[in-house]
Amino acid sequence: MSLRPCVGLWTPSIPVTEPDMRFCVVGAGSIGGFVATLMAEAGHDVSVVARGPHLAAIQDRGLRLDFNDRRITASVAASEFAGDFGPQDVVVVSVKAPSLPDTLPTVKPLLGPETSILVAMNGVPWWMFDGFGPHEGLRLRSVDGSGALERFGCRDRLLGCVLHIACDVPEPGLIRHNNQNRMIVGEPNGTITARAERLVDAMKAAGIGAEITSRVQQEVWIKLLGNLPFAPISMITGATNDVLAKDPALRKVMKAMFEEASEVGQYFGLEPGMTSEERIDLGGALSGFKASTRQDYEKGRPVELDVIVNAVLEMGDIAGIGTPTIDMVYALAAQKASVAGLYTYDGAPELEWNTA
Repeated sequence: MSLRPCVGLWTPSIPVTEPDMRFCVVGAGSIGGFVATLMAEAGHDVSVVARGPHLAAIQDRGLRLDFNDRRITASVAASEFAGDFGPQDVVVVSVKAPSLPDTLPTVKPLLGPETSILVAMNGVPWWMFDGFGPHEGLRLRSVDGSGALERFGCRDRLLGCVLHIACDVPEPGLIRHNNQNRMIVGEPNGTITARAERLVDAMKAAGIGAEITSRVQQEVWIKLLGNLPFAPISMITGATNDVLAKDPALRKVMKAMFEEASEVGQYFGLEPGMTSEERIDLGGALSGFKASTRQDYEKGRPVELDVIVNAVLEMGDIAGIGTPTIDMVYALAAQKASVAGLYTYDGAPELEWNTA
């Protein structure tokens, strides 16, 4: 394999086992780095696509992970260019939704005849309604307004993924696991396939809390109902999850958002999985945790308001179900992010304000 000069391979003193799968992570930040490090430690042939100081640190010292009270240092090939690594068994795309339209086309050099693509993202994915009952083929403009994700194609390669893992990057090249370790994988069409089972088994053996589901859209929705109230309100206020959940007035707003979205979801055959009180308590249990949308805002990165909030508004519009509380919170968050240059906002939809 011919590599560009930017490719680095840090070699540890302890040899890894014979590789079992060729595994490339595109976007080796907090979650991508967590997955890449554990898969590499388990002996798989892992490469990562990263940039800037993070890439330089990985090339120099390996990809490091603080997990379960130990420091893991993994040997991974690292480059800015996916084309340096050749066809893979699995490609994990772990970038934020605003970066997906530009990132997905770059993975094509990694695709062999049977390569699977696992997209690890928050919010409503563009494949949400693939093979999903009477709403098969529905495309949300809030999720893929430019059509770039649709044009990428490769639908038969996609595996759905829902993340319940909290990590951060305290310094370049180092991933810190904070809490939770659950990754749910499933085929969008609801089947249980050998490729999904093989991937889940390999991840579980590596220490990743992976599991397989035949209802990945349902799992996406349950995760979304947690992100929906906390993400925009945390971004607006700067408060952590536990502070938001303990504030009676904000809790009332979050409860209304959850219940509006639950009604929308039921129109599409998606169940909330728990009550609004239970979901807010679950999110509030993450003491000191700021939603990733707030973290992105503080770091000057584009924010994921479309796939987490705007998509629910569009689904509500399709269903003919009003979402007045979500509408108001979205307008506030979108305007704040727009002023900071982190989101394109052309004004809220026409709303019917309930002033009773």
